[in-house]
Amino acid sequence: MRSYYLQKMIQPLIILSLLLISCDKKEEQSEEIIRPVRFQQVFSTGSSRVRIFSGSAQAGAESKLSFKIAGTVSQVHVKIGDKVKSGQLIAELDNKDYRLRMQEAEAALEQTNAQARNAAAKYDRVRGMYETQNASKDQLDAARTAAESANASVRSMENRFELARLQFNYCRLIAPVDGAIADVNIEENENVRAGDRVVLLTSGSIPKVEISMPEILIAHIRKGDNVLITFDAIEDREFSGKVDEVGVASSAGATTFPVTVRLQKADPDVLPGMIAEVAFNFAATDNRDIFYVPSVAVREDYAGRYLYVVEPTGEEFGIVHKRVVTVGELTTRGLEVIDGLEDSELIVTAGVSKLADGMKVKLPGLEEI
Repeated sequence: MRSYYLQKMIQPLIILSLLLISCDKKEEQSEEIIRPVRFQQVFSTGSSRVRIFSGSAQAGAESKLSFKIAGTVSQVHVKIGDKVKSGQLIAELDNKDYRLRMQEAEAALEQTNAQARNAAAKYDRVRGMYETQNASKDQLDAARTAAESANASVRSMENRFELARLQFNYCRLIAPVDGAIADVNIEENENVRAGDRVVLLTSGSIPKVEISMPEILIAHIRKGDNVLITFDAIEDREFSGKVDEVGVASSAGATTFPVTVRLQKADPDVLPGMIAEVAFNFAATDNRDIFYVPSVAVREDYAGRYLYVVEPTGEEFGIVHKRVVTVGELTTRGLEVIDGLEDSELIVTAGVSKLADGMKVKLPGLEEI
């Protein structure tokens, strides 16, 4: 009888447990799975057009100044935005320890010089006695050896003193050129290591802009090409520039190449850090708009050839849209797409078979475009 009532009590608990497990599974299944995809930006290689890329202004030259020795910062003589002249004092380290080392090395050098003078005088006496046959050859050799050893000690101590003197002078950080302080990375009483950046010094009167160029277009960029540069902070003005450097290797983890353009003349309104847009004019090579895409990006169904175009929704996410395209020949540059794409669109290049129209996807590296 007791076992009957016990079973009656346990059965509701078992049913409740099964219901909870079922609910947990449903919640797990209902969680949205956002699949990461590989993508790239496509550009037409046919018609002539202007393409604009974003970047930021930088000084003509940047110097990351640091101390050559470790120590405690005693004074910082500059702040962000200060103009400095070549030879101007930037910052100082507490030099007490280094001054003591220099004084010790100087005293040791004086002592070694005195020993060398005594050894030289003794050698002169023994040599005179040897010439009058009042000293042996062994005595002469010993005196000469002692004098030479004393001279070697002097040279070694001179180097030690010079090193101590240099380290003492390294407690003062001096501006190597005229420029402006773009950043200050230390504070007074802070311990710094040798090589830690103290300030960022910008110099050079003609600023430059660095951008990232897609690999499909980098072959069309040449040093000296003319460009037009605009800045968000400077309205209604365009600046002429030229391509100064063209990268030969892609940026780490990306399919873009660094390109540096430089303004043709200095302008006081252009400051480092300003957001810039650089316009490149790509000449026409064909009468058609042709896009080259990886062949794996294109699939086929009853409606024909298609690929997935990505519409970014912010951060690192986007929505994929199925797009029917017309393709041409398969070339060494990729599969030709002659209809269905627009300039600068993003397409999925890996994981296409697992996508569906309207699916939300993750776009790693979207902020680099």
